[in-house]
Parts: sequence; C-alpha cells; structure tokens
Amino acid sequence: MQHPVHPARPRTRVTALVVALASAGAVALTGCGKDTQTVGTAPPPRAKDAFATRAAQIVRDWPKVAPVTGRQEALLPLAGADHPTSPNAEELTVTVGHSACDAGYGARVLESRELVVVSGWGKKKNPEGMCTEQLATDKTKVRLDGPLAGRKVVDAATGKQLLKG
Repeated sequence: MQHPVHPARPRTRVTALVVALASAGAVALTGCGKDTQTVGTAPPPRAKDAFATRAAQIVRDWPKVAPVTGRQEALLPLAGADHPTSPNAEELTVTVGHSACDAGYGARVLESRELVVVSGWGKKKNPEGMCTEQLATDKTKVRLDGPLAGRKVVDAATGKQLLKG
C-alpha cells in the first residue's frame, strides 16, 4: 500500500510554532499560585476600637455595667445631656468633659433598639507636652440614625443613664 505524499513542511516553521505555544503557556501560567494574589477578596474586618467594644458590652450587659477605669481618649465621661425638644428627635446635645490641652474633642454614638450609648472623645495637641490637667466642658451635637423614641441614653465611660428618651 502506498502512502499519500504530503508536501514537506519546513522544519523551522514547526519549531517556531512549538516554541511560541510553549512560551504563551508559560506566560499564561505566570502568577498562578503566588502568595500575593488577592483576586476577589474583601478587605479584612477592622478591629473594634475602645468605644465600639465598650458600647457593645453595655448593650449586651445593660443595666449591669461598671464604669471604665482611667482616662482613655476614646471614652471620656460626659458631663450631661440636654433633653431633646421632641421624643422623635434625631439629634442629641451632650456636654463633653475633655482636657483643656486637647486639640479636638467630640462625641460618638452606638444605637440599639433600647439604648443610645454615647461617649466623649478628645485628642491631645502634644501627648508629650505639659498640660495643666484642667477640665474643659463643651456641648456637642450627636446625630442619631433614628428617633430617640423612648430609648435610654447611656454614658459609655461611666455606664450611667443620662436620659430616658
């Protein structure tokens, strides 16, 4: 039996084709299995700060909570809270006790179905500099996600109820 005659292919073209396919495969595979790939992943959750941890504890353990010890920039005690003009108010005015040496101050809030946990915060101008240790008090407003509507307002630092909504 006679085999059909095929025109001969130049050996250089076949070799070039094999090399091209092999290198394309190597390029397509580069990066697979490397430790630095992060395709389709979400950023890791942020760790809770002192206020978020304390507020969650108050919501969980209310009304059996003890005051925190020591001064923490994220958990300054409140000197008071003003009664809102309406039970459906979505804003509170609290009096933050902070250091006279603080560059900034304010209040943070965490809300639950029954509680509104609020804390003052302060940031020192220069943590290594001298300070008179003098207490300053200033009013600041805190926006709520929903109406106060009968919820209790609790100071995160002391664990005391400031207002009954």
